[in-house]
Amino acid sequence: MAKLRLFVEQSLAPGQSVSLTREQAHYLFGVMRLAEGAEILVFDGQNGEFAARIAEAGKRGGRLDIGARTRPLQAPPDLWLLFAPIKKARTDFIVEKAAEMGAARILPVQTEFTNSERIRRERLQAHAVEAAEQCGGTFIPEVCDLERLDRLLADWPAERRLMFCDEALVGARAALSGPPAPWAILIGPEGGFSGSERARLHAMEQAVAVSLGPRILRADTAVVAALALWQSLLGDW
Repeated sequence: MAKLRLFVEQSLAPGQSVSLTREQAHYLFGVMRLAEGAEILVFDGQNGEFAARIAEAGKRGGRLDIGARTRPLQAPPDLWLLFAPIKKARTDFIVEKAAEMGAARILPVQTEFTNSERIRRERLQAHAVEAAEQCGGTFIPEVCDLERLDRLLADWPAERRLMFCDEALVGARAALSGPPAPWAILIGPEGGFSGSERARLHAMEQAVAVSLGPRILRADTAVVAALALWQSLLGDW
């Protein structure tokens, strides 16, 4: 069975012919050393996963012939992840794990104590794609541009509940319950939420403050812990 998986932006169906980009051709033929006739798996984030055969292989491009669908689209729960960007490698880790663990949308936010004031959205989106390719996912979460937290909360959807991880609650036991969707998880910056941010979040009707255990976690660790907690209680695990 073919194991190499590739995301393509074109909507897929059996019998189609799909052209490869220069980057995809370099990966398949230059890095992975595949040749015409080799079989791979492809997915488009919309219609599931399909078998594909390499019909043409070149240095600057190529062509795939799409075969039967091997798996349907497995969409994640309606869950957003909001997080304050940190150092480059750890922000990359956050996006990768969010894609693997079933976040439907990833929103970097600028808080009062956020250390990083800019992101490269295209690069983070590429990390989400790579995570889905490698872990067998058929859905690609959207990575949004960086937005200020206060502005995002000002237009917060009334129907979307917000689980925010409050380091001030370390050691406390906070129950997490409610409808399975739609929800969002908010992870604060390395410096924590400011007093005004914490007060605003506690005042929101949709917000639920939770503790992630008896120890303060690093931001990237907190993302994994929070996603695991939510998925095990309210998600599709």
